[in-house]
Amino acid sequence: MAWVLGHSDGARAQWQSCLASAFRTALACTIVGCSTFYAPPSFQNLVAFPAFSYTTVILIVTDARLGDTFRGCWLALYATVQSLGPAMLSLWLIGPTRFSRSITALAVALGAFVVALPQSTHLVSKRIALGQIVIVYVIGFINGNHTEPIMHPLRVAASTAVGVLACVLALLLPIPRLALEEVKHNCALLVENASERLKHLVEAFCADDTTSARESISRAKSLASAASKLLPLVKRCQEIMQWERPPLKFLKPVCNNPGEKIQDLEVPLRGMEMALMSNPSFPTRVFDEELKDGLLKLQNNLSLEKIIPNNSLTVPESIEQEIAFVQTLDNIPPTHQDLPSFFFLFCAQILQAKLSTKTTVVQNKLSTEDHNSFCFRKLLRSTSPRFTLKSQNFMSAFKCFLSLGLSVFFGLIYSKENGFWAGLPVAISFSSGREATFRVTNLKAQGTVLGTIYGVIGCFVFERFVPIRFLSLLPWFIFTSFLQRSKMYGQAGGISAVIGAIIILGRKKFGPPSEFAIARIAETFIGLSCSIMVELLLQPTRASTLAKINLSKSLGALYECVNSLSLQAGKIYLEENRKSLEMNLKELRKFVGEAEAEPNFWFLPFNGGCYHKLSKSLSKMVDLLEFSAYAMRVLQQEKQEAVNRIDCDLELFKKVVCSSIKCVEKVSLVKSLPLLQKELERNKISNDIELGKTQSSHSQRASCLDEDEIGKMVSSYLQHSKEVVEKMNVDEGEEEVKRPMVLSLSAFGFCLSSLVRETREIEAQIKELVQWENPSSRVNLSEISCMIDALQKGI
Repeated sequence: MAWVLGHSDGARAQWQSCLASAFRTALACTIVGCSTFYAPPSFQNLVAFPAFSYTTVILIVTDARLGDTFRGCWLALYATVQSLGPAMLSLWLIGPTRFSRSITALAVALGAFVVALPQSTHLVSKRIALGQIVIVYVIGFINGNHTEPIMHPLRVAASTAVGVLACVLALLLPIPRLALEEVKHNCALLVENASERLKHLVEAFCADDTTSARESISRAKSLASAASKLLPLVKRCQEIMQWERPPLKFLKPVCNNPGEKIQDLEVPLRGMEMALMSNPSFPTRVFDEELKDGLLKLQNNLSLEKIIPNNSLTVPESIEQEIAFVQTLDNIPPTHQDLPSFFFLFCAQILQAKLSTKTTVVQNKLSTEDHNSFCFRKLLRSTSPRFTLKSQNFMSAFKCFLSLGLSVFFGLIYSKENGFWAGLPVAISFSSGREATFRVTNLKAQGTVLGTIYGVIGCFVFERFVPIRFLSLLPWFIFTSFLQRSKMYGQAGGISAVIGAIIILGRKKFGPPSEFAIARIAETFIGLSCSIMVELLLQPTRASTLAKINLSKSLGALYECVNSLSLQAGKIYLEENRKSLEMNLKELRKFVGEAEAEPNFWFLPFNGGCYHKLSKSLSKMVDLLEFSAYAMRVLQQEKQEAVNRIDCDLELFKKVVCSSIKCVEKVSLVKSLPLLQKELERNKISNDIELGKTQSSHSQRASCLDEDEIGKMVSSYLQHSKEVVEKMNVDEGEEEVKRPMVLSLSAFGFCLSSLVRETREIEAQIKELVQWENPSSRVNLSEISCMIDALQKGI
């Protein structure tokens, strides 16, 4: 699979993507430039703010598909109504001549608060509206009595419309860039990727020696890494597809959510890889030719047509032949060393079941009018504001209120003529969520300076040749496309660099380029400084602290998941708790990313490596819990008397894991051990008695067990499972019922033992984290947990 394994092919694909994005951006900016430089004077008078047209282009067309531009038209219209309607009324009632610096800043701040408050409004719409508010009020104040209360906002709207229409034309010409085609192409790559991964995993399972197996596993891991990068792209394009369907009626309806169907294959493939990594030696003892033939048939059935039909009018047939590669598995494995092999086959059976399920497609009976009206209603709901007041939304809007108000006020104090350049960067980079403030601001400042310097040089070299000046932007667009995809600058720095250059090279009537560049850099610095100051005042909690708190929440959710494991029919709490754990884990990854980008200042450096290891262990436990749920569904179908034989083993595993997780959940919140000890002394609490009471419970923690003790627990489980299977054979006498039971019992045993081992890894990482924060203290998790219990009971 050359597209993944070859570095040259990956680099070529990245080059093609960057060139395509740069070409569309250059084309859109050229359309704006031609319309503002060479259009009739009446049109140029109407489009009075070409700088904002360029800004609108960058907000919409960056790495966009045709559907993005159609959505951008709607978002720009909604933003214009939301921002310019009240602004027009304010200018007409108050009068531009009565505006002062403070009144202008207050008007901008109030308008920004109203725009930023609704939760459901799209971020692009908010940024366009905030930019329009800055332009309308600040330019109106600058022009004074020359400002027309009605025509001035209309000129801002016309400038926005020119930018939006340029985006649509740029994505239509010469060939439309459709999200639908990218979804089809990337889904084909993902299915090919999954087929290659399955091939390497089967090769590893059938390998004659450990070296060959490890090589195949390494190739499968490389493919898994490539697939993880493609899946988010497919999901993003799926959201855009609905905007392309109404205007392109000739397109055939396609399968809904193909990315989700392909992502369903990821779980069993990850499980197969997990099983191979846990296998102690190769070749496996359960391997035979019948198993090999069954796995090869499974590999052949993994094709695009089985997952996403090319023709929506036909439903793909189920796999014609049920692959009976588990026919030889009639007995429980004698030792726990064979459990990974059984778990591999269990995951292969899950993969087979997913491939055998018929794919749901869009029915052709749905008329075009109904389909379009459905999409339109859905899109209206996605952009219309829902006034549900939450503290997070209010705080985000209040920060926007202060940031824009202060930026405009101090920007006008520094330079009345260029004051709006202080507020515009803050407006178009508005974010409703948390950001790594210092890092993002630094990237915006660097990008602005880089782009402005490039623009000044371009104006100096091509001073007399305006058309060539626009051509000089093409290499800059290509360069900034790479910047946006890089870790060094990212989206914030790349977009700032683009805007910095295009504002200089696409400008007119702003005076000498060097003077304008210096003024714009100074105003940008004022705006970003105000934004940082507001963030520090209203959001003093560091991301590292939030990561620590969310780690404890994730451990608490993990405790609930493990505690909800049950073989009793009707217990459905595991799935709900597992989804809660996934949500907490997603938040944890976000805060860890923010914490790594934060400056340390006088704080202890953030131990990102330890948090990444914890996140990896928690993700693995989420997968293990999902596989446990699959196995328990089969086990719960049997008679309760048979299942009760292994229920005591399950309770023992749960006791070990839950005891450990409860301990590390409490300890993970401790930041200073000396302060904890002083708190105990201040409250005159001795933890010696509490230590004695809880010593026996802490001896059941996973870290207190070595491999031999874990092996004994698994052996006891296997013995009881063997008794269950033998009892089934006597009572039932049906081999077809017994085989799935053998596989499920074996897989469940593997999951339980792996949960214990991952819990030990989590304990080790928590201990390392506490030791990192308390280098001069001796760290004992049991003692710290007892101290916390004693303090809580004493208080």
